[in-house]
Amino acid sequence: MLIKSFSQEWKQDAFNLIDKIIEVQPGVSLKALKNLTLGEEYLADHFPTFPVMPGVLMLQTLVEAGAWLLRISEDYAHSVIVLREAKNIKYGNFMEPGKQMIITVELVEKTEELAVFKGKGEMEGQSTVSARITLARYNLRNKDISFKETDEKMIAHYKELHRYLSMNS
Repeated sequence: MLIKSFSQEWKQDAFNLIDKIIEVQPGVSLKALKNLTLGEEYLADHFPTFPVMPGVLMLQTLVEAGAWLLRISEDYAHSVIVLREAKNIKYGNFMEPGKQMIITVELVEKTEELAVFKGKGEMEGQSTVSARITLARYNLRNKDISFKETDEKMIAHYKELHRYLSMNS
């Protein structure tokens, strides 16, 4: 029962910032888009009179892009991909509603457990964020075999989401 509850809760609470994957070179790089709209809930609290995308969420777009590159490159071998480390984070221009950010990540190094990426976000040719990020990847079942079904459901969810994010690419 815990597994079913976790899986249902996870699906409802998924938070995705990337709107579209526009280019993938498996094992090499990925390019994606983020369209910032005034309808995004966090903008109401993040400088209400001057709404801009929070820096931590700009960084999260790089994390998501790196995770997508890993999933696609490794044929969805892992259900969980998380940020392990972020270095050399630099913020440029503010990301305002009505603007579009182009996110690019390049795989720099990969081991069995970790992957390092150089990532950047740009809006109208101007830098919004850049960083070197390290992602860790694993399956829940490696710690507890009873989570095998949860892993499978999460991977199926990501495959479906990838189809949606790649439509008309």
